[in-house]
Amino acid sequence: MILVLAGTSDARELALGIRAAGYVVLTTVVTESAAKSMEAEGLAVLTGRLTAEDMNQLIQDKGLRVVVDATHPFAEEASKNAMAAAKLAAVPYVRFERQSLSIEQSALVTTVDDYKQAAELAAEKRGSIMLTTGSKTLKIFADRLIGLPDTRLIARMLPRQDNMEKCEELGIEQKNIVAMQGPFSKELNKALYDHYKVNLMITKESGKVGAVDEKLEAALEMGIPSIVIGRPELEYGTLYSDFQGVIQFINDSIHIHKED
Repeated sequence: MILVLAGTSDARELALGIRAAGYVVLTTVVTESAAKSMEAEGLAVLTGRLTAEDMNQLIQDKGLRVVVDATHPFAEEASKNAMAAAKLAAVPYVRFERQSLSIEQSALVTTVDDYKQAAELAAEKRGSIMLTTGSKTLKIFADRLIGLPDTRLIARMLPRQDNMEKCEELGIEQKNIVAMQGPFSKELNKALYDHYKVNLMITKESGKVGAVDEKLEAALEMGIPSIVIGRPELEYGTLYSDFQGVIQFINDSIHIHKED
């Protein structure tokens, strides 16, 4: 059995590819929404965040043979836990990560290393700022930007109850919340920028599947400056950006019949 840490659309497709190659697959996700998408494809799924110890125990209990880390490019903690668990359990680890976009720097596009740098730069620019990086790091931006003169923070995130509660706790008014599930077309991005009179957009370099290019293209066409947060730099060891590379790694690693 192969463990696939999933949660994104391309991770689901990879899990299906591994199953099609003849392996039994167990997936893990964080949200109920992601779990439903796995179940709809007939994939076994566990829901909830796992520590390294949790994952090590799961590997032992289920007799898992390979850990495939296909989490989001910014799920740094999950990847660290997966690598630690694989090491503890002495099983092979392989990372699948969607390809990075080649983002050309210009007067309208600035790339920074992390969320804190993005928040500091946004505080310098001020204005009507649309944040499209999700709820996980919302506090970093809220703490720095809310209350600044001539500054409005518009938070775009998934329409989940916990996200709305977090916005309330951080002092983000309902009129400044865009609760929608993407990906968003370039046209919809432009409509949102126009509606909220956005003059700065903040995103992260999640790759083509993360619709970063649509966000940036829309902003560029409207002359809106963008701040792009670069991916965390982790030493994954073995990393592939294509499904076949991962499947071949599995084949080479376990040397067993596909009827496993």
